[in-house]
Amino acid sequence: MTHLTRRLVLAAAVLLLSSCATAPSPDGADARPPIVFVHGNGDSAAVWLTTMWRFESNGWPRERLHAIDMPLPTARDDDTREQPGRSSAAEHRDYLRAEVDKVLARTGARQVVLMGNSRGGNAIRNYIAHGGGDKTVSHAILGGTPNHGVWAVPIEGLSDRSEFAGHGPFLSALNAPKNAAGDEVTGPVRWMTVRSDGNDKFAQPDGLWIGKRGVATGVTAAGPQLKGATNVVIPRIDHRETSFSPAAFEAAHRFITGVAPARSAIAPEPRVSLSGKVSGAGTNIGLAGARIEVFTVDPRTGERLGPALYTAVVPAAGEWGPLVTDPQARHEFVVSAPGYATTHFYRSPFPRSTQVLHVRPERVPEADRAAPALAVMTRPRGYLDPGRDTMAFDGQSPPPGALPGAGVAVSRTKPAGPPRPLVAEFNGERVVGRSWPLADNHVTVLELNH
Repeated sequence: MTHLTRRLVLAAAVLLLSSCATAPSPDGADARPPIVFVHGNGDSAAVWLTTMWRFESNGWPRERLHAIDMPLPTARDDDTREQPGRSSAAEHRDYLRAEVDKVLARTGARQVVLMGNSRGGNAIRNYIAHGGGDKTVSHAILGGTPNHGVWAVPIEGLSDRSEFAGHGPFLSALNAPKNAAGDEVTGPVRWMTVRSDGNDKFAQPDGLWIGKRGVATGVTAAGPQLKGATNVVIPRIDHRETSFSPAAFEAAHRFITGVAPARSAIAPEPRVSLSGKVSGAGTNIGLAGARIEVFTVDPRTGERLGPALYTAVVPAAGEWGPLVTDPQARHEFVVSAPGYATTHFYRSPFPRSTQVLHVRPERVPEADRAAPALAVMTRPRGYLDPGRDTMAFDGQSPPPGALPGAGVAVSRTKPAGPPRPLVAEFNGERVVGRSWPLADNHVTVLELNH
């Protein structure tokens, strides 16, 4: 190696390390910064499952990846007024701050990277601007965050004091110019936003997806961008895919490290350990006393292949697991709790271990109680867009309720006849489950990983 070549290699290594939030320790510990993932409105830590797997597949230690679970994940209609079962922007900020403090204490790192989807980005911005995060955060990545509002003009029936009102006090304060250049971001943190070119349901000029068809919102597809940030546009992705798609992962990896990931596919493990949480409807609060059973099932029929691999009654925190299993196996997760239907979750194989395999049992809508069975197809990390994707549910293509424009993530059907196989398909992913009698208070959920 020539002297010039050595200098170039050394310079490249210094540049790569300088882009990370931590430097190598004297004992050679991993230099990759801890990443804290912040879910969106109504969601849970589980939405980050595949993103965490992709970081792990590119050398990130599992213990340096932390997805938070906001106890009450849904925003208030009016951020200034208490609302049962919902959280304020300040509560969200303070919860995030406490979680970051835990991660810093556990890892010994000086700073973290924050990644947020949708409302999670609001908490990140609020924490950095008003909670001390300007000192503890190196990089902030916001996917689909409505930085300039879901609506930005007064609209009848929507509060001007909502966390999502672009003209309201919360976002107006965050977006106030921070310097002579008019930057909307708070330094010295490095910022990146990821948005769609026009397929994000919450960055639309028309109020269709907020129940106000034909009403101008004052927002455009560029609403998630921030002046002073690195603003990335990925064609045709939807609101959730701004954070959970392979393309969004690649953009985030490059922004944090300065280089493209070695792979965007998920590297499998020989055995996997699964654990998570059972929580109540609309919350991430543990559903104490819920019972969970896990079975392996036939990938063609959804039929159980033997007795339960795992059975537990969850404690107050709602935690279950660990279950060590085959990464190629198909599983049925059965959750029962007072006040809920016994819910049968069918999933694709789990190529890697996870601690965020969270589930919420279903409640049966009054209008569906007379049906012979109720089955749900759900895609938590994206939407069902028949104008863009190939999909079917129980032989119906497009699935019932799916609409062009990437605005629907759930399809429901009411299978007739005796219990039988049900199939959910989306862009090559195929999940097979079984129908169960609704008269016995059973519901089927077929959940897609991708």
